[in-house]
Amino acid sequence: MQALKYSRQREAIKELLITRKDHPTADMIYTELRRTQPNISLGTVYRNLALLAELGEIKKFSAGDGVDRYEADLTPHSHFVCRECGAVLDMKLDHQTKIRHLAEKNFEGIIEDCSVNFYGICPACKQKSKK
Repeated sequence: MQALKYSRQREAIKELLITRKDHPTADMIYTELRRTQPNISLGTVYRNLALLAELGEIKKFSAGDGVDRYEADLTPHSHFVCRECGAVLDMKLDHQTKIRHLAEKNFEGIIEDCSVNFYGICPACKQKSKK
């Protein structure tokens, strides 16, 4: 395989994702990057996100809202999606590994990854509804 040529835009996307914990969409990433790189195109962002996800350097996932979201945290974890504000929060739970092992015992193929999303009301929205 040919070595991947360095890209300032790709590096900026990766660095941005490392600092963000809100699981941004491509549009959110594009909007933020335009502040420091006004000539970057949305197509460049999409192409680099796809490449980084394919290389396993970032994770692409769906929170059930119809758009792909991205994150740099590659450790096994689940997500919580707030039905009120749309926030996507990380949940570190033991179940991820247990579910995968159970599935592997009952499946003849190869399971490479698994994803679990929980839906409900986040702590901030729950607090607001009490007032």
